[in-house]
Amino acid sequence: MNEGRVKVTVGVCGGVAAYKAVELVRLLQDAGLDPHVVMTRAAEQFVRPLTFAAISGHKVITSLWGEDAGAGTEGDESSIEHINEAQTTKVLIVAPATADTLAKFAHGLADDFLSTMFLATTAPVIVAPAMNVNMWEHPATRANIATLKARGVTVVEPGSGYLACGMIGGGRLAEPAAIAAVVGEILASPAATTDLARETVIVTAGGTREAIDPVRFIGNRSSGKMGYAVADAARRRGARVILISAPTALAAPDGCEMVSVVTAEEMRSAVMDLLPEATIVVMAAAVSDYRVTRVAEQKLKRDGARTLELEPTEDILAEVVARRKAGTLVVGFAAETENVLANGRGKLERKGVDAVVVNDVSGCETGFDSDRNAGVFVTRDGLVEIPAMTKSAMAGRILDEVVGLRTKTTADLHGEARI
Repeated sequence: MNEGRVKVTVGVCGGVAAYKAVELVRLLQDAGLDPHVVMTRAAEQFVRPLTFAAISGHKVITSLWGEDAGAGTEGDESSIEHINEAQTTKVLIVAPATADTLAKFAHGLADDFLSTMFLATTAPVIVAPAMNVNMWEHPATRANIATLKARGVTVVEPGSGYLACGMIGGGRLAEPAAIAAVVGEILASPAATTDLARETVIVTAGGTREAIDPVRFIGNRSSGKMGYAVADAARRRGARVILISAPTALAAPDGCEMVSVVTAEEMRSAVMDLLPEATIVVMAAAVSDYRVTRVAEQKLKRDGARTLELEPTEDILAEVVARRKAGTLVVGFAAETENVLANGRGKLERKGVDAVVVNDVSGCETGFDSDRNAGVFVTRDGLVEIPAMTKSAMAGRILDEVVGLRTKTTADLHGEARI
């Protein structure tokens, strides 16, 4: 069932946040990975091994000793056989990581399966701490964290907020989506793949704004998360990335060239200026279809009903297709609320793009504002469904399809040359 999927291991420690590890396992599955689970004895007091076994489809390791290893499924294996877990996993993710487990890792103690696996594995290790704020801020914990970071362990810092102990402060487990995104980054590091190393990728992101008066504007609900995820994923796969972004609350991805714009016209101008440099263009921005014909010079007062006259903005996507150089791939996005696939196919034909990523934004689970998304990658030759997953993971799936298009385009060009 999981043939071909990358194996990762989730270590679950004893704490109230252990229940969030269930969601993490599901997110890793959504991202196309094959998660296995190792639990400490204390973790079993919060979530039963059977829960993880049912979700992952694998036995859950709870002990070094054969009679307990594999709890939740049939059959026992010796601890020697179970060391295979350390040798075959691609990433070890410990979430939640308690103060006790962090101390064991930092000092090389190995008195249970998880701490033993930590010492035995050569795979990248990610820890997501969760504990009481005073424990998190204690000098011993800070020293252990510093030690682990110095040894190459990736730490997903906890957030701040209301804690189960009743206190407010740091120590709250990072959201499962954020942890899953870090796993994706580790697996998609340049050491893993550089299949876009010769490409210059322009990515548009965010939602443009069209002024009504000096303080109001016409806008949309785009958070920019999908476009930023595509930009970051392309950069990690070796591409030179130019991110042209309308206003968002997001930090610019490391290593990307950033161009900030506000209006549809500013985005059009930036895209056209840089288009000659691009070999791939991914138009993920939500561009306003209309702008106000006459922008008020002063703030409009509320003095009764008002009518705004609108005019269409420029069709940036169609212009990109018309003006691109030979061999440049263009991928559009279509956010739809009805007749999703039909409207996506229609956009593909009208705009002349190489592919359209169609997604349904009518719900609240995926799409606008969410850290998750789903869609369909539509080309003239067919379609590929992308199930719900984190936007970081979906960015990787989209780029997989783009690489496939590049391979096909190159093969077609070589075929024409031979003719």
